Amino acid sequence: MGNADYECPHRVEIPPAKPFLKALKSSLKETFFPDDPFRQFKNQPTSRKLLLGLQHFVPILEWAPRYTFDFFKSDLIAGITIASLAVPQGISYANLANLPAIIGLYSSFVPPLVYAMLGSSKDLAVGTVAVASLLISSMLGKVVSPTENPKLYVQLALTSTFFAGAFQASLGLLRLGFVVDFLSHATIVGFMGGAATVVCLQQLKGVLGLVHFTHETDIVSVMKSIFSQEHQWRWESAVLGCCFLFFLLLTRYFSKRKPAFFWINAMAPLCSVILGSILVFVTHAEKHGVQVIGHLKKGLNPPSVSELAFGSPYLTTAIKTGIITGVIGLAEGVAVGRSFAAFKNYHIDGNKEMIAFGMMNIAGSCTSCYLTAGPFSRSAVNFNAGCKTAVSNIVMATAVMFTLLFLTPLFHYTPLVVLSAIIMAAMLGLIDYEAVIHLWKVDKVDCIVCLGAYVGVVFGSVEIGLVIAVTVSMLRVLLFVARPRTFTLGNIPNSSIYRSIDQYPDANNIPGILILQIDAPIYFANANYLRERISRWIYEEEDKLKSSGETSLHYVILDLSTVGSIDTSGISMLEEVKKNVDIKGLKLVLANPRSEVIKKLEKSKFIEKIGQEWIYVTVGEAVSACNFMLHTCKPNPGEIEVNRKDDNV
Repeated sequence: MGNADYECPHRVEIPPAKPFLKALKSSLKETFFPDDPFRQFKNQPTSRKLLLGLQHFVPILEWAPRYTFDFFKSDLIAGITIASLAVPQGISYANLANLPAIIGLYSSFVPPLVYAMLGSSKDLAVGTVAVASLLISSMLGKVVSPTENPKLYVQLALTSTFFAGAFQASLGLLRLGFVVDFLSHATIVGFMGGAATVVCLQQLKGVLGLVHFTHETDIVSVMKSIFSQEHQWRWESAVLGCCFLFFLLLTRYFSKRKPAFFWINAMAPLCSVILGSILVFVTHAEKHGVQVIGHLKKGLNPPSVSELAFGSPYLTTAIKTGIITGVIGLAEGVAVGRSFAAFKNYHIDGNKEMIAFGMMNIAGSCTSCYLTAGPFSRSAVNFNAGCKTAVSNIVMATAVMFTLLFLTPLFHYTPLVVLSAIIMAAMLGLIDYEAVIHLWKVDKVDCIVCLGAYVGVVFGSVEIGLVIAVTVSMLRVLLFVARPRTFTLGNIPNSSIYRSIDQYPDANNIPGILILQIDAPIYFANANYLRERISRWIYEEEDKLKSSGETSLHYVILDLSTVGSIDTSGISMLEEVKKNVDIKGLKLVLANPRSEVIKKLEKSKFIEKIGQEWIYVTVGEAVSACNFMLHTCKPNPGEIEVNRKDDNV
């Protein structure tokens, strides 16, 4: 059976072959440089290229010359506002990480200065984050006790921060930012919600005034630790904690209802610290079971290069902690930065952000700081306060510096229960149940990924939750690759358009022709499945035609318009499909093979086997050619009447 008499209106062209090195260069560019960062250097003199290079790696050099006094007024207000949040949060999160409170303040001084020079976000406010603090506490606390060996514990925390920074900067320099994309939105929602739940449960230690507490983070261990010490609960601490938690939640609720009063929510943590300190000082509550921070030494960050424990027997744990916290910090920080950039209609460079995060954590580890990122709560306050540039981070760092130099003695009587209330109030905002409901409505699998991460964190550990979420996400990707969707296509009435019959029930089947569309690249992982699935489509179609007494099947058209690439296993699959189709007395026809596909089919000699005349640009042209052959070739006696009816139509 041939179609030599059919005149095809368009021929499928085979693109010219590219030299291997040129093709490899193009592929690497698309993988690692999708944003084409080098285009600004084209046709520029050497001096200009040097300046552009410096501005690329140090963004402050780009926008600083255009900085105005009006910008500074906005940044000054925003910086002071987030500083009022940074001080109590810094102390609280350091306490969560089982680190000295002063390290929390140190971490809000040097890293924001580094980020202001290297970061590309105008709205991100740098500081310590609760989830990373919890991870440091849970992972390092398993090998070194923060109470029995506090010096080594601090050294390991600083060392893990160094490796987190080195890992983050490496991802940015090597243009490997897509690694973070494996943490999907559903994964982050579930992971953050689970971590927030665990953090809130951990803060019951401070609220109830307990001295000894479990280092485990799962809900069973935490609740067992709480109720096994029921006789040590302090009602004074519990009442104080509940009152301040109610106050913080009330201010947040009011600020949400009245966005113009966002500063009330921003100032609430600092007000809580001040009120709590005054209350303890006046009533001497520290003598009645209310624990306080105690002495905080004055002065700026001391250098800590010599404290990095590269020779420690626990170095492996520090590296593991650094990599995990580094990934979580990046995922949260980049996501927050992109969210606020979308509001102001500007773009942030993910790779620049990674370099900025990495450098600020490396610098932080050398100046007595632990891991910092871009927390949502602080960045939201910065955004609502009207910041214009990263100078707001410089203002915040200056305010923290002033606090370190002159105000640290004032925090002596700050009750730990107030810090616990501050953490709980912040964490409750991270449990996004509305997002879970939305995921369930839109995508059930994404919701399962989200809930898997949540359950893993709450009932296992932070690491287990992360592993579950990433594993389920990867399995989903592999499932989509290994089991791609295939559709039967039909003709939309009164048009030459062919679409999925499942989506368009009114689409008409073409007598004697089966049209299939493959909705994915064809690789070794799915080649065997596709061969079996196509065979099943064919015999199901034949059975349906036999049972209905319609025209028997003659042609199988494969629409390859959505197949972006194919490998040798995929080509072998097509060859096997062609053999099976030939055995059945049918003809295989290809429609709209893409550039990469047609090149490989030509090199593998598959085009010679199927015949160039059986490859068409569109499904419509392929159907026209098949109909031409059906109506011009001599049919079987039993098909004469059917063909006459088709001709009349």
